[in-house]
Amino acid sequence: MTKRIDLHIHTVVSDGTLTPKEVIDEAYKNNISVIAIADHDTVDAYNNELFEYAKNKKIKLITAVEISTKTKKAGIHVLGYNIDLNNEELKEKLKKIRNTRHEYLHDVAKKLEELKYHINVAELDKIEAVTKAHIALNTIENPVNKEKLLLEFGHIPTKGEFIENIMNENCPAYVQRKTVSPKEAAQIIRNAKGKVVLAHPIAYIHEDNFTEEDILDIIKELKPDGLEANYLYIDRNNKRIDETKKWNEFAKRNNLFVTAGSDFHIKDGIKTEIGFVNTDFILPENVINEIIMNLEK
Repeated sequence: MTKRIDLHIHTVVSDGTLTPKEVIDEAYKNNISVIAIADHDTVDAYNNELFEYAKNKKIKLITAVEISTKTKKAGIHVLGYNIDLNNEELKEKLKKIRNTRHEYLHDVAKKLEELKYHINVAELDKIEAVTKAHIALNTIENPVNKEKLLLEFGHIPTKGEFIENIMNENCPAYVQRKTVSPKEAAQIIRNAKGKVVLAHPIAYIHEDNFTEEDILDIIKELKPDGLEANYLYIDRNNKRIDETKKWNEFAKRNNLFVTAGSDFHIKDGIKTEIGFVNTDFILPENVINEIIMNLEK
């Protein structure tokens, strides 16, 4: 049986669609041996019951978090692995970051309402780690917005399409969210005894027009331990782009270990599923073992 690993999975605790236990069930069904739940700015998916549940399914569960940060050019995501969940500073700093998400929600809601979109702020405020994706989905699923969306887009857009055209930088409902720098996120992770990994560099190249030099600048500031080199990017035309060889070589040149993650949010027949099972991407077992060793040493 092929050994598989997935170290970047989201749950309903942030903006995923599966509960933490459902993620374990999906991993078990897909024969994944090691996973990490890396929700946005929260570690609330983890508890003793979940570790026991994973253990009973013979799945190794590595603690993780994905911290949202901001540079002058774009938002950057920083992954933390094998973190101490009981670290008080970690819990407090993540709580503050989540609070800025709600400030962001109210600011964006005001702009969307000025654009004549209806948004259920009260419902979204109940989500602790509320994200752009939650806001976009709430807007496009509201039947009151149907006529407006058809007028603007010619069809009902996906949440990604709505974000890219309405909410991102240089768009009518853009709001710059207060957040931490990559360097500050790295310090939060290190203080919780974790390993720092720069998430999906390929995304910054294709979404934010970064160059490799830009990525190097982030690495100089972040001083990460590793790079999420094994990541398949889905572009706005739903085309899968595999640059794993390029980013593995980049990591080696810059003395960084590599990790692997699907960035799973939803099972929609397009995005990468847990363990890369809907793709032909497979890591050799010795590489998987090396990844786990690097995260735990």
